[in-house]
Amino acid sequence: MTRIRAVRLGPRSIATLALVSAVGVAALMWPFLAPPGSQVLAHAQDAPWLFAGLLVLLVAVAAAAIAESGLGPKAVAMLGVLAATGAALRPLGAGTAGIEPMFFLMVLSGRVLGPGFGFVLGAVTMFASALLTGGVGPWLPFQMLSMGWFTMGSGLLPGPGRLRGRAEIALLAGYGFLAAFAYGTVMNLAGWTFMNGNASDIAFDPDATVPANLAHFVAYCLATSLGWDLGRAIVTVVLTVTLGPAVLRALRRATRRAAFETPVTFDAPGE
Repeated sequence: MTRIRAVRLGPRSIATLALVSAVGVAALMWPFLAPPGSQVLAHAQDAPWLFAGLLVLLVAVAAAAIAESGLGPKAVAMLGVLAATGAALRPLGAGTAGIEPMFFLMVLSGRVLGPGFGFVLGAVTMFASALLTGGVGPWLPFQMLSMGWFTMGSGLLPGPGRLRGRAEIALLAGYGFLAAFAYGTVMNLAGWTFMNGNASDIAFDPDATVPANLAHFVAYCLATSLGWDLGRAIVTVVLTVTLGPAVLRALRRATRRAAFETPVTFDAPGE
């Protein structure tokens, strides 16, 4: 079976995605990339805020570039339905470690609809869920970019013509498990630099060496998010295994009926 992509990525949108991803990596990894005495480290308190503001603009640019490359009205309608569903699923686990059913829907949606649609879906869903839950803050741009990567990665997995049935579900469950930890690690990188330096055992120290800061970061992950990330990974696997086959069939049926590659035309009104 040939995968039907809701969005065909062109050279410009691919280049935009690559540029945004590169800037995103720099925005997350700057504590380990900046040489001692650099201006970035001298402004360690301001850098996270500057990167957060920059990522808002870049994610918007990437989404616009993908939309321009072929996000037609039918794809926009599908995007709205899935983003609204994902945003509604996220609050179900509010306050309970790891119960985040939104992630399994992102994995399956990216798988069926492709990486371009997946990136936009992940970013839009996270933005909508933040508005719904009141979770708007300097961490939101990093969440949008991370969820865009998360969903896009599912669309880059081996095509459905190679794996179907249990093998495909096992692949998606394994990806969801690993990507749930990767998402948590990325968000830890984003939040770690906002910490008050008084928590010297786990906080980022601009005057410390890279190995020392790396040890602080590992301690920060173990102390603040390991249980949450494990819960998220397990919930994603369980939902993918139990609900995945039915959701995949529904998404593929809707995708076939939508016929994204067929242009929308309007007939002139009869006289």
